[in-house]
Amino acid sequence: MAIRSFFAPFLFFALCSYSSLTPVLSLYEDQVGLMDWHQQYIGKVKQAVFSTQKTGRRRVIVSTEENVIASLDLRHGEIFWRHLLGSNDVIDGIDIGLGKYVITLSSGGSVLRSWNLPDGQMMWESSLQGPKHSKSLLLVPTNLKIEKDNVIVVFSNGRLHAVSCIDGEVLWNKDFEAESFEALQVIQPPGSDLIYVVGFAASSQFEMYQINARNGELLKHERATFSSGFLREVSLVSSETVVALDSTGSILLTISFQNGEISFQQTPISSLVEDPSGPAVIIPSSVPGIFAIKTNAFTIFIRVIGEGKLEVVEKTNHETTVSNVLPISEGQQAFALVQHAGSEIHLAVKIAHDWDGNLLKESIKMDQQRGLVHKVFINNYIRTDRSHGFRVLIVMEDHSLLLLQQGAIVWSREDGLASVIDVTASELPVERDGVSVAKVEHNLFEWLKGHMLKLKGTLMLASPEDVAAIQSMRLKSSEKSKMTRDHNGFRKLLVVLTRAGKLFALHTGDGRIVWSHFLQSLHKSGTCQSPIGLNLYQWQVPHHHAMDENPSVLVISRCGPSSDAPVVLSFVDTYTGKELNSLSLVHGVVQVIPLPYTDSTEQRLHLLIDSDKHAHLYPTTSEALRIFKREFSNIYWYSVEDHNGIIKGHALKCKCTDEAADEFCFDTRDLWSVVFPSESGKIIATVTRKLNEVVHTQAKVIADQDVMYKYISRNLLFVATVAPKGSGEIGSVTPEESWLVAYLIDTVTGRILHRVTHHGARGPVHAVFSENWIVYHYFNLRAHRYEMSVIEIYDQSRADNKDVWKLVLGKHNLSSPISLFSRPEVITKSQSYFFTHSVKAIAVTSTAKGITSKQLLVGTIGDQVLALDKRFLDPRRSVNPTQAEKEEGIIPLTDSLPIIPQSYVTHALRVEGLRGIITVPAKLESTTLVFAHGVDLFFTQLAPSRTYDSLTEDFSYALLLLTIVALVAAIFVTWRLSERKELQDKWR
Repeated sequence: MAIRSFFAPFLFFALCSYSSLTPVLSLYEDQVGLMDWHQQYIGKVKQAVFSTQKTGRRRVIVSTEENVIASLDLRHGEIFWRHLLGSNDVIDGIDIGLGKYVITLSSGGSVLRSWNLPDGQMMWESSLQGPKHSKSLLLVPTNLKIEKDNVIVVFSNGRLHAVSCIDGEVLWNKDFEAESFEALQVIQPPGSDLIYVVGFAASSQFEMYQINARNGELLKHERATFSSGFLREVSLVSSETVVALDSTGSILLTISFQNGEISFQQTPISSLVEDPSGPAVIIPSSVPGIFAIKTNAFTIFIRVIGEGKLEVVEKTNHETTVSNVLPISEGQQAFALVQHAGSEIHLAVKIAHDWDGNLLKESIKMDQQRGLVHKVFINNYIRTDRSHGFRVLIVMEDHSLLLLQQGAIVWSREDGLASVIDVTASELPVERDGVSVAKVEHNLFEWLKGHMLKLKGTLMLASPEDVAAIQSMRLKSSEKSKMTRDHNGFRKLLVVLTRAGKLFALHTGDGRIVWSHFLQSLHKSGTCQSPIGLNLYQWQVPHHHAMDENPSVLVISRCGPSSDAPVVLSFVDTYTGKELNSLSLVHGVVQVIPLPYTDSTEQRLHLLIDSDKHAHLYPTTSEALRIFKREFSNIYWYSVEDHNGIIKGHALKCKCTDEAADEFCFDTRDLWSVVFPSESGKIIATVTRKLNEVVHTQAKVIADQDVMYKYISRNLLFVATVAPKGSGEIGSVTPEESWLVAYLIDTVTGRILHRVTHHGARGPVHAVFSENWIVYHYFNLRAHRYEMSVIEIYDQSRADNKDVWKLVLGKHNLSSPISLFSRPEVITKSQSYFFTHSVKAIAVTSTAKGITSKQLLVGTIGDQVLALDKRFLDPRRSVNPTQAEKEEGIIPLTDSLPIIPQSYVTHALRVEGLRGIITVPAKLESTTLVFAHGVDLFFTQLAPSRTYDSLTEDFSYALLLLTIVALVAAIFVTWRLSERKELQDKWR
């Protein structure tokens, strides 16, 4: 008793002291970047304007296909500032006004904005309306003033506007009422107060308007007709001359409107080039006196000489790109010409009126994985010897951006990653090298040294050098950037497919690009002018007996948007990025079905459905065919025709009866169909479970030791429909005219298992399906708020197994076979809650065994990712839960879902243009890997139930060792003291 009473207070004090020093599960400032990374991009550049003032930073202003306006540092390519406009606010033009304002025209010419050049703050915004929709043209003259106001000229919506550059006030406007008139150029000759607007009316009439730039008065309107018609593209070769093609693409028309008089000069292309090789198109450019046309085989540069006569100056069969025009001195203008030649590009800078002379001629070695040069922008600077130097900004086919200077690539940006369309994860190689004794001893020494430093830091005895060493060792010890697997499964490769058709492998440790590969099938070529990457699928995932094989992915691409267009299958090694094989299919593809079967080499079987409803099996091997035939009767799938409001179920019938078909082709049959009449509903969302989702248990133990059984089925489909009027914009319909209906449909039988109607609700709908529950987000018109609803579905056929002891002792019927053709006995529980934010995407966490609690990952309108505990969306929540329900963890019911600031997975960062959230399970059950993509990329590790199965990286083993030593010493001391006290008691 003496030992126990003496030692207990000391033991309690020691344990409390140690527990108070253990790290809490929150993110400190110095931990940012250890488990997450964030990368900023801008997308494919479509316009660029250089700003190289003598004072201030040198930068280039760009607009991109992702609707981004950005200011980039010319030295390193870093982003100074950027703005992402809305998806409906497409950028039509950019320029720089007064040397200090960035002028942007967007929304089809309806919105004109001015931004402060140094910091990107918006100065003003003007709305430009007009009588009709038309092409948008922006002109920022350098020498045009109206009453000391510098003027911006905009043609949009069938109206010409003159806008003040200072405050955005519209000074005057002029309507162009002819319905068929399409403006192609707005021209302001240097030093003149005239503005010319030229374009086509109907298909064969050229029109010219001459307008007073100071007051918008129409001075002259001329028109001329060309009986053969025009192609809708012109090239400006001078302030009073344009060049166009006739409707056949075989005759060049030099159109002059000097002094307001229109004249045509016709020149057949065949008279300039012996073999034009088909119809030509004009390459848009504004080089004075020179224009370019492109035929099937050649790019031809033509000079305009006196009285509209034409002269060929160069003909090349290389891919050629022409830059913008750059004034370099009084009366001199330069432009850049980029041509491809194998693995190099040839850059030439020429004077506009001297084709044969070159200001600069260089050859730069270029990675062929970047594809062709799509756009070129040129800028000059003055060297120390007072000669002209040039910088060239080029946009590549893979959407990357590069700056060339003095024959070298100064910097490059992989902005193709701003348009990720599909993502899959791949394991890294297994580390197989042996470890030497010297390495073990070194690692032991480093381990001891590291924990001694951590102990000094804990006791606040570390010097600044020690603190820096601790941080360095923490980063090094994490080994997050190694190219081998780790035992926790944190290190993986994220293989992403971009809209440009390029594959990237990103390391989850630090986000670096391990390899990139531009698929040959997605290169623009003579046989395919518009290749499209469709999807990315896991093709081979080696494990167990196939560890010697490298994992690979399947990329499906198509030439054009049509479902009948030729399709190419590409197989890519995820370790090296090498294209292993490529198959050109004779059939189209409208649907791809990954099957849950693999062959002896771990290649997954896939079923490709063509437009004739034939199913094609891949890989085309005898083993795959044998496996497929064995499971022939168990393969079902569905298709959704949202434009027709029809969902159909399909199964296999027999081998194809066509004579040209092979043994891997099968006919299909329709099993069922569900039709949603257009007057009652329109399909706006369909969601099913992930194929690779792991469910830990079907049983759910609730209060009072009762058991409910989840209805787990991979063949369950969630469908959301809205009233026909409810599919428009918010505010376009009243609550009485709109409703939203949610369905749960069995895709094997077509049976509707559940249906619920939300009156006064409308889309857009974002939903996620996991285990036996669905969460979906929509807008409530009656409450003027967003809502989230949850549906949970349970299996009543196992109602006899409600005793938890039967479940523990194995006396249940959970292993009895289930057939979807027998009508299931199911019940559903549902609940709705208000939610503060509009939503862009919803996902759910996934773990290796499915044991860890689920969290919803909500991509908010603010481009952040919010982690929301699934317990908040439990349909069994009530206002006053019973004591048993409280013990179970049921949260009291509230009408709104809580938004906890600490629950933002992205912290203070934003994933601009957020489009998707992907979750990948780690080997460690507590942890899931989260990847969010949009214009930006973000990756992190998330532990929904905290890291209950591991210690943190900065856990102090040294302090634990000291505590154990102290406890052992305390036991020994107290034992000696107790022995002495007992001896003294006996002598008394």
